Amino acid sequence: MDLSSVKRVATAVNTVILLLVFGLMAFFAFIDVQFLVIFSIPTALIYIAGFILIFKDKLDFYVWLVYCWLTLYMGVTTVCLGYGYGFHLYCFSMIPVMFVTEYISYKLGRRSIKAIVVSVIIAVFYILCTGYVAYFGPVYERDHRAAAFFWIFNALIVFGFLIYYTNFLIKSVVDSEKRLIEAAHIDRLTKLYNRHYMMDRLEALSSEDGAFTLAIADIDNFKGINDTYGHNAGDEVLKAVSEQMRQVCSECEISRWGGEEFLIISLNPKNDAISILEELRRSIENSPVHFSDTDIKVTITIGIADRADRKGVDAWIQEADKKLYYGKNHGKNRVISDSVTV
Repeated sequence: MDLSSVKRVATAVNTVILLLVFGLMAFFAFIDVQFLVIFSIPTALIYIAGFILIFKDKLDFYVWLVYCWLTLYMGVTTVCLGYGYGFHLYCFSMIPVMFVTEYISYKLGRRSIKAIVVSVIIAVFYILCTGYVAYFGPVYERDHRAAAFFWIFNALIVFGFLIYYTNFLIKSVVDSEKRLIEAAHIDRLTKLYNRHYMMDRLEALSSEDGAFTLAIADIDNFKGINDTYGHNAGDEVLKAVSEQMRQVCSECEISRWGGEEFLIISLNPKNDAISILEELRRSIENSPVHFSDTDIKVTITIGIADRADRKGVDAWIQEADKKLYYGKNHGKNRVISDSVTV
């Protein structure tokens, strides 16, 4: 989540809370608790000031101001009306919100708000306020029917905040995990799998039954492309070839094996894999890469090895590499699948 998204969420939440303050002010007037009506005025001003703080990117100060005042508001309303109205429940929603806020601060590189410390303070304040009411009773005794209504109303709000922020935190953590896994397994330039992922995949396949086919493809004369057109052109060629592989070999697992080499795993029998890879070779040959007003002709050579004899991973790769090497030394722009002697 970027800063602009955080500010939009903060503005939306601040708006909802401000509207609740005005609604509660009307309710306090209705049940004739003038102290809480008056107390609602500085409360509303706090949230109005919150819009200014959000706009001026003073999010750290905004968080402290709002949470401190919300804790105070919870305590005052609970002492005045008792916990039968449910105002004390806001403490339970504030604690997960604090941890979400700390997580967002970390993601944005902002100063930590020490969620554990603040949560302990909120818990202590909650115990003091509810303990006071349990021992002395509320300052104002009012109609219990109104208390029942507001218990339900406040409980719904608290559960809404709990569900929203807990879901937000879990989704954020899951998204972060996915990005970490992607960073560990995906090549940044080509967006294909990297060598580390493919080695793990090959090890897994070595213990499975199936007519797997392994191919190693290499871009022909890639050093010449870099020398003639520059490394930026070479990067464009790598990306273009990778995209062609994704399109033609859509049912294969493809990785950037290293430099201009690619390793392709096909779950099809060898003859079917040969047809697909021959189609890939032709597609790349017939699709020059356009770079800086120049069409760069690109070809690839591919070596193919099947798993007929259930060879180990190293031997499997070595066989495909041997056929690739043969093709590179016998004309290039070829798919080599038969046994060769190098």
